[in-house]
Amino acid sequence: MRHVQEPEIRTSPTWTRTRAPASALGAKPRWYLPVTLLVDVFGAGLSVTLLLRPPAAPPGPWLPSVLLAAVAWPLVRLLRSRYAGRALGESRGALPVLHDWLVLLGVLAVARVAADLRQPPLLCLAALVPPLLATLLCHKLIYRHLTASRREAQAVIRVLVVGEPTAADEVAGHLVGRTDHPYVVVGVVAVGGGPLASGVPAAARIGRGTPAAPDGDTSAVLAAARARGADIALVAPGAPLSGERLRRLSWGLGDAGLELALAPGLVEVSVKRLETSSAAGMALLRVAPPVRHGVQPTLKHALDRVAAGLGLLVLSPLLLAVALAVRLGSPGPVLYRQERIGKGGVPFVMWKFRTMDVGADERKAELAGQNEQDGPLFKMRADPRVTRVGHLLRRTSLDELPQLANVLRGEMSLVGPRPPLAEEVVHYTAVERRRLAVRPGMTGLWQISGRSDLSWDEAVQLDLQYVDNWSFTSDLDVMARTLRAVVDGRGAY
Repeated sequence: MRHVQEPEIRTSPTWTRTRAPASALGAKPRWYLPVTLLVDVFGAGLSVTLLLRPPAAPPGPWLPSVLLAAVAWPLVRLLRSRYAGRALGESRGALPVLHDWLVLLGVLAVARVAADLRQPPLLCLAALVPPLLATLLCHKLIYRHLTASRREAQAVIRVLVVGEPTAADEVAGHLVGRTDHPYVVVGVVAVGGGPLASGVPAAARIGRGTPAAPDGDTSAVLAAARARGADIALVAPGAPLSGERLRRLSWGLGDAGLELALAPGLVEVSVKRLETSSAAGMALLRVAPPVRHGVQPTLKHALDRVAAGLGLLVLSPLLLAVALAVRLGSPGPVLYRQERIGKGGVPFVMWKFRTMDVGADERKAELAGQNEQDGPLFKMRADPRVTRVGHLLRRTSLDELPQLANVLRGEMSLVGPRPPLAEEVVHYTAVERRRLAVRPGMTGLWQISGRSDLSWDEAVQLDLQYVDNWSFTSDLDVMARTLRAVVDGRGAY
């Protein structure tokens, strides 16, 4: 028997892909790359040509600037891996493109001095703004197309989850519950007995103990991958499949050409906080602590105070107009004061323009049966307590503007988790109380992701994601996306 089995181990149980090869995992439409390149090249070249070339002028000093811009912009993005297949269409944020653009400005500033070009600096800067906008627009359109394609199960990576039933269920549940990623779970190879509660079919089962044959795990996983058309095996954390057993499985799958990934069990941890390293031959995954001290929090605090002060000053005519509309719209005070819970569980008085009739709080109990929100929140789409002016203020988020005073006082931030009521915090679990680790915000991930249309669990998940992965640049991104959310009005009631 040993003589018969040995060739099988050397060749590793052959696995034939029924779908795309390894180089085409999650293959995206081929037009993404050429379209992105054309936009970057011609966007930069055309813009610089139109602004720097004098009318009816022959080729002159402006020509090197055009060529340099047309080459430098795509070159910067190439060196920052923006054209890689794994990167195209995966992010809707503007900050990566803005980072590239700032690098471009530095490169061209040096080139301008070195080549002794004479164009006015402000004109050169103006010529480089259209390429930035064109790339951002292309970036967003491709993201939307890719997102829509994945809803139709296209450009996806078919995943076979391997692990104990409980761990496999948890990993599969996270992947199945969201569509903002390329992974589609096609089956589970369960390690040991026990039911699978996630609803994902069990493609195979392997024992908890070490298999009798050295390639026993490999054979089972490859057979399941072949049957389900999987592109990658994702191993969920668990003691039965670790150490030497996991090592042999990785050898077998790697020799057969099936990619292996490990799920460390961390949830909502930004890749910016992760770093791979090794020690004594072991692969290590280091997780940096959340940013709580240093330059970035200082910048956030300074931005909050300065922006809130300027906002109150610049928006004072609008604030007066809204105050007059509230006063004339229904009897009662212009401002509504409500106690909320801030950072560290410290209560504070939050200010808003009044959007409900006087005495609305007393009527909350009689409307409890019509609550449309799960968890401790209370929300109604057609709340009878909201005034006519209040509907407009909520739809446009103008009722939130007085909170600039809370930001100026240091009780709130421009960006942060939603400030909860004391009656909500009473029902918080230990996990949910982590939302109170930072100052609450006027806007946040909850607002740009659907506001009241979100379930309680979704809102908590977004807040925890913000608390643990906050950075100064992420705040800037949220503020930029808030404008669209306010204009869209989705979930505002």
